[in-house]
Amino acid sequence: MAIKAAFFDIDGTLVSFNTHTVPDSTIRAIDILRSHNIPLFISSGRHILSINNLGNLKFDGYVTINGAMTMVDGKVIHRNCIDKQDVVRANDYMESGNSFPCTFVMDDKLVINYYNDVVDQILLQLNFPHIPQGNLRNLENENIYQMISFFSEETENEIMKQMPGCSSARWSPLFTDIVKKGTSKVMGMEKICEHFGINPDETIAFGDGGNDIEMLQWAGTGVAMGNAEDKVKAVADYITTSVDDNGIFNAVKHLMM
Repeated sequence: MAIKAAFFDIDGTLVSFNTHTVPDSTIRAIDILRSHNIPLFISSGRHILSINNLGNLKFDGYVTINGAMTMVDGKVIHRNCIDKQDVVRANDYMESGNSFPCTFVMDDKLVINYYNDVVDQILLQLNFPHIPQGNLRNLENENIYQMISFFSEETENEIMKQMPGCSSARWSPLFTDIVKKGTSKVMGMEKICEHFGINPDETIAFGDGGNDIEMLQWAGTGVAMGNAEDKVKAVADYITTSVDDNGIFNAVKHLMM
């Protein structure tokens, strides 16, 4: 079946963790897909305000915040907020002697409660824009789409018990993206496909992190990057080379040329 849509994760897929840029070979692959009139979409854990590393590349739509907000032509076509009681419980827990750095991701801003060495390390690794610091308790009435939470895998189960309406979309041992249960990149991809009248079997998706697993399983063709975690590679239809070794170009060449 012909491919009618391509979805891309950003960090570790389109963008190198080493250079913080899109490799030239990936830009050539994008051009090839465009020459076949294939619409291209982002599918990322980042907020649209935090997508600062794609250069001049243009896309036809954006699945952002791990599927909590989906946009086409600059307009939101779907949103899925965390229930406010879970936001309150999270703040209660952090104020009860169990504090951890946490960023609230809202409609038009991100706010973090505090920084530490782990946060600094991750933001540097991702070349992530600076996040203003503030009191998260004052934001409980805002639409919260995601809580970027810096705690270990070992403590995840205990912390997530405090937010029964949420799930964890972890793609790093150092932090996780907490979203409303049922939210995933697949949710946003479904909305994109409905909007454009595309069958899921006609899609291809590229990813490398744990939050890409469902996306690769859902797409007609799931491509794992060579730098992907083993559990991501295990669900892929095709494993390409790493982002720094022409991974997307090699996949497109193998699958389409």
